[in-house]
Amino acid sequence: MKAGSGEASKYFVRAIREAGVRPPDTSLQHVKKNFAEKLSNTVALGIAERLRELGLPECAPDPKTGGRERQFAGGIGAKKVDVSFATEADGLILAVSIKSICFPDAKTKNFQKNLTNRRGDLLAEATTLHQRFPYAVVGGLFLLDQRAAADGTGRRASTFETAHEFFKTFDGRGTQTNAVERFEVLGIALFDPNPTTVSYFDAGKGSDEKPLDTFLERLLLRIAERNPDRFRFVDGRIEKRSGPPTKSKTPINADDEDAEDE
Repeated sequence: MKAGSGEASKYFVRAIREAGVRPPDTSLQHVKKNFAEKLSNTVALGIAERLRELGLPECAPDPKTGGRERQFAGGIGAKKVDVSFATEADGLILAVSIKSICFPDAKTKNFQKNLTNRRGDLLAEATTLHQRFPYAVVGGLFLLDQRAAADGTGRRASTFETAHEFFKTFDGRGTQTNAVERFEVLGIALFDPNPTTVSYFDAGKGSDEKPLDTFLERLLLRIAERNPDRFRFVDGRIEKRSGPPTKSKTPINADDEDAEDE
């Protein structure tokens, strides 16, 4: 599949457009903050819609049921989750946190000023969710204005390159016993609202653009691995099992029983 293509990109582009016109960099702080929050909300709606198509029909937020983030108890207090999938039987199964830097610093004209804070926000969310739900699959999606890939100097790497250096060690939490601050999947997306474009990269792999569906498929695969009695991952989709695996009805002969005892 061509990088930047795929169904998820369609929803992402729509989400950026629905966030409205990006205010000028000289706008008041609260105006820029409102845009960033609206962008996160519209992207969350787009991601949840795509995940519902890929086999998680109860994934939130859903405009039909309110279209808002959900709150879950965490290891360090309650935590609002941008995108989530949970059941009464299993609790929180999937959570996706969305953070962004949409505007350059007024003084330095680059995007690095808030990078450390955003990393701290992401890691705090992964930590509090995993402490309460160690089996939960937690994804992080960091949105960067396209200009952040070109704000480097002869003495400093671009914000985009620095973000990959900051985040790469926190991607790929393989099992429920790994460090709680790590994400099962952590990605970085460059976006430009005019004209609307988006490019996705796994954290730490800034030279390898991939389809946005890669981010979602990695999450779904981890759900199936973490919950094998509940789900299967097949051809890029998640499938719910009808029930736990049944025991074989084939009788075990005496020789087999003796072999097991040995």
